[in-house]
Amino acid sequence: MSSILRTALVSAGPACRIGILHSGLNLAPKLGTTFATRALIHTGQPNNNSLTGKRINEESPTGTEGFHLKDSAASKQGLTTPDAVSTLPPTIVRGDWVLFHPVYSQEEIKAVEVLQREAKTISDKIAYHLVRLTRWGFDLVSGYKHKPIPADSKMSLEELRKGGYILDEKAWLSRILFLETVAGVPGMVAAMLRHLTSLRLMRRDSGWIHTLLEEAENERMHLMTFMTLRRPSLFFRGLVLGAQGVFFNLFFLSYIISPRTCHRFVAYLEEEAVLTYTRCIQDIESGRLPEWSNMPAPEIAKDYWRLDPSANLLDVIYAVRSDESTHRFVNHSFANLNTETDVNPFAIREPDMLIKGRKLGFSREEAEQYVQESHQMLEHGKADSK
Repeated sequence: MSSILRTALVSAGPACRIGILHSGLNLAPKLGTTFATRALIHTGQPNNNSLTGKRINEESPTGTEGFHLKDSAASKQGLTTPDAVSTLPPTIVRGDWVLFHPVYSQEEIKAVEVLQREAKTISDKIAYHLVRLTRWGFDLVSGYKHKPIPADSKMSLEELRKGGYILDEKAWLSRILFLETVAGVPGMVAAMLRHLTSLRLMRRDSGWIHTLLEEAENERMHLMTFMTLRRPSLFFRGLVLGAQGVFFNLFFLSYIISPRTCHRFVAYLEEEAVLTYTRCIQDIESGRLPEWSNMPAPEIAKDYWRLDPSANLLDVIYAVRSDESTHRFVNHSFANLNTETDVNPFAIREPDMLIKGRKLGFSREEAEQYVQESHQMLEHGKADSK
């Protein structure tokens, strides 16, 4: 089983590259938006950002934060065009990100479910209890309770907040901002370590690095989005600095010792993130967070997730929750693989949210089948293009 999964992508490496370069656009209807978007990473479309004067929530043309399949400018170019990568005019400035991320349909963002994977092995139990301990400490420091509201309660909004049943908008923002400053660490640390391992051993990484960087970048964009709603105080920034320093070093050492346990830890952490954003959505939709009910979506969010011009903050939080569900799915899948020998099943494409939002990752056998299906699609596309 190990050799099949390990060689599924490695042995077909040239075919993958040819398929991506020559057949990516033709295969888009079959593989979905995720594959087509990965095949359209760079384009020469200029934007109005300035390295010295960009405001965090300034209005900008579509594409400032990167391109998607929906963009007509991106759909005409690919990696094989002469100006795709190396011949860009020096005056063009990139947006805040250049990595792949999905754009969700209305059906997909409503498909996310709150799920919890049972911890069976010793390493899984260690990861699970570490997340529970982390959550307990964070809840204690932030004053987060979210107690169940009695069924026959007639308490006012103010009474519910004072009683610890719900949070106000300031408490929600503090919690989300702190959460996202920590959530962006694991993907970057794991990618860095795998990058160094690839250099040190002088061998390919089998596609893991890109997905891990995408996760880190995506979490950072969550932070940039919510930063438009509040400027943290110096004290808050100090807390973030301390937490980031401690967490970075602990995760760095832990990933060296046991990558699989670390991916399981991140997956359990993302389970908690999905739960947190689900509760936030419930508060907004039930009228218990009126400050956010009709708040327009930040411009950076409209661009990043390709939201409608009339989108509001609730639409943004739905998109963020879908992202967290993706990280939950991917990291549970990674924790089921052999991190030293197995390829990344999501290097070429990813399942849609109807799968990622309702399933806690692929088993190793499912990941192997998914890789084989991806290569069959590529081979068919290569044959069709001849």
